[in-house]
Amino acid sequence: MRYRRTLAAVASALALAATAVALRHTDAAAAPAFNYAEALQKSIWFYEAQQSGDLPSWNRVRWRGDSGMSDGSSAGIDLTGGWYDAGDHVKFGFPMAFSATMLAWGAVEYRSAYAASGQLTPLLNNLRFVNDYFIKAHPSANVLYGQVGNGGTDHAWWGPAEVMPMARPAYRIDASCGGSDLAGETAAAMAASSIVFRPTDAAYANTLLSHARQLYSFADTVRRKYTDCITDASSYYNSWSGYNDELVWGAIWLYRATNEASYLAKAESYYANLSNEPQSSTKSYKWTIAWDDKSYGCYVLLAMLTGKQQYVDDANRWLDYFTVGVNGQRINTSPGGQVVVDAWGSLRYAANTAWVALLYSDWLTDATRKARYHDFGVRQINYILGDNPRNSSYMIGFGANPPRNPHHRTAHGSWSNNINEPADSRHILYGALVGGPTAPNDQYSDRRQDYQMNEVATDYNAGLTSALVRMYAEFGGTPLANFPPAEEPDGPEMYVESSLNATGSNFSEAKVLIYNKSAWPARALTNGSFRYYFTLDGDTTPSQITLSTAYNQCSAPTGPTQYSGRVYYVTVSCAGQVIAPQGQSEWRREVQFRISSSGSWDPTNDWSYRSATTQAQNPNITLFDGSTQVWGNAPTGSPSPSVSPSSSPSPSVSPSTSPSTSPSVSPSPSPSGNGAACRVSYATNDWNTGFTANITITNTGTTTLDGWTLRFTFPGAQQIGQGWSAVWSQSGANVTATNMSYNGILQPGDSISIGFNGTHSGSNPLPTSFTLNDVACTT
Repeated sequence: MRYRRTLAAVASALALAATAVALRHTDAAAAPAFNYAEALQKSIWFYEAQQSGDLPSWNRVRWRGDSGMSDGSSAGIDLTGGWYDAGDHVKFGFPMAFSATMLAWGAVEYRSAYAASGQLTPLLNNLRFVNDYFIKAHPSANVLYGQVGNGGTDHAWWGPAEVMPMARPAYRIDASCGGSDLAGETAAAMAASSIVFRPTDAAYANTLLSHARQLYSFADTVRRKYTDCITDASSYYNSWSGYNDELVWGAIWLYRATNEASYLAKAESYYANLSNEPQSSTKSYKWTIAWDDKSYGCYVLLAMLTGKQQYVDDANRWLDYFTVGVNGQRINTSPGGQVVVDAWGSLRYAANTAWVALLYSDWLTDATRKARYHDFGVRQINYILGDNPRNSSYMIGFGANPPRNPHHRTAHGSWSNNINEPADSRHILYGALVGGPTAPNDQYSDRRQDYQMNEVATDYNAGLTSALVRMYAEFGGTPLANFPPAEEPDGPEMYVESSLNATGSNFSEAKVLIYNKSAWPARALTNGSFRYYFTLDGDTTPSQITLSTAYNQCSAPTGPTQYSGRVYYVTVSCAGQVIAPQGQSEWRREVQFRISSSGSWDPTNDWSYRSATTQAQNPNITLFDGSTQVWGNAPTGSPSPSVSPSSSPSPSVSPSTSPSTSPSVSPSPSPSGNGAACRVSYATNDWNTGFTANITITNTGTTTLDGWTLRFTFPGAQQIGQGWSAVWSQSGANVTATNMSYNGILQPGDSISIGFNGTHSGSNPLPTSFTLNDVACTT
């Protein structure tokens, strides 16, 4: 830190340094037992979940993959890297730069606490990653790319970053159409970061500082709001406060990075242009520091740098408004103590204010205000971590009852371009701060669809992260030793379903669907193929086999190819098809094909044969990505009649509940059984203490069922979880499944497949009896 302007500033700086060494003290706002090192650790990890481009080897988010690898190509420049802004995939340069400045600020002030907490290296990694992007985005002195991705097209699609289908245009400011706010903030970010890197990498610090100087000169010379030039950003990050605050802010940070008096002189000269309260000469104090307006950070930094009373008064007035009030007016505050500046992302404003209040309190010598601002900052951070009327954390993956379903596309992991599918997010977005209550009422709902409460963003976490390292410096904590925990896929990410269209004395016709619901990480299947295995009967030869298709979204079947002995397979290639978790049609492909023989045909001894006429996972069809098998089991040994599909080697997930819209033939199987009105087939795929149950119900009676209820009892300690194609409930060991609106009619001979994911205690015995509409079924 460089406080060399006045004797008062020097004395204050020495006092601050002494305070930073021994921050621990007891006061009225003493922190409850939160592990601030863990919260800090997770808050930094969140930035790795936001990374775009070629992920570095140190990225710890195992469900993320490379993405946005063509960013900048439309402009002839490499703009890969940087951070996705929030729960979307636009790279908005303005809030990205602000987030970097705020993160760096915490390390500038409390570097020793970062080192002691074990989080200095992760912080440096993430700061270097984002600054490398700023370097790319600033190819020449008066050119800065400030956005990649179109807000409208990006927000219209709900899926993971790794398989984005839309074009991603690049937007810039330059000498003909500038952006003083964008360039000034990016200069601040790179200057602040240069201070952080200087002790360990002076060459990199010098590079950042060189860019910061050029960018500030650009901002100061070509004066304009950046949203006048990057107009797409105006609907998302409009520069409401204009650019004067960034000119002051950027100059302050360049002064701190260079100790050149000219930058401090600019900051003080431009300070007069900062906004005032309406119809007054009093500097604004009823808002707070955030991505748009840095005035409030300028008050505090100039007070700390110069000790001048004007800046101290402006800083005090601002923080008094958030604590005891000014002229009888005070920021809206909930009964539980949260300050609420705005309905959208309210906790981000509370965290930002808390960070600056804590820092400023460490500098102050006024004992009353020192305690007031300190206690305010502690209360806001503790409110976020769980000291609130809900007794719940607002940081995902931390503390008690944290949010589970943020408004975040990649963490959600939808495969169908649907914010509602699946119901729960597939990944835990550790460390992310959600928006929180929309009013000063302490009310919150963990609903992904409510973006005001549940959006997450890089700027939401930035002030929070700096506040947390300050809290750690005072109250301590221990980072988790084995963080992050490994995530296991919730089932097979790519798999095959099949059903029987028809069979006869010399043919068998199957309907096969390939699915890609990958999310560890999400990825496209562009070189897929599957193999359907069958047995040549009697003296049938391969030359007597012909292949045809009734409906095919891939390529014509080829073969037969001998597998072993009398077992052959048909191959269907989907090479060139992009099967990806991008939407209802994009995540699957369908093929209906017929194997015909001029000799005899017995389909029941075919390895891949399924007699059911409803779709269900078929682990006896193998699926390949190029030469890599990603699903299914090839035949083992010599197939015998009525071969049952073997268990999947990996956990299974629910199939789509949407009926297929493509053509298929559904012949009615001949009724069978011992006179009962129903037949039930129950099979499981087991893994560890989890399993997937697939159940086929067949109406073997002579009467159409208009609505059905299936009941059975678990013989062990099983519990059902997510189910599909039925309404599921469980009471003790008793399970009930009732039809959905689209599958309640069962004609004589018709079948329906339903299923669920479940857990067991290590043993998973099968139910032995089932009733359908209270009538016992054969099994």
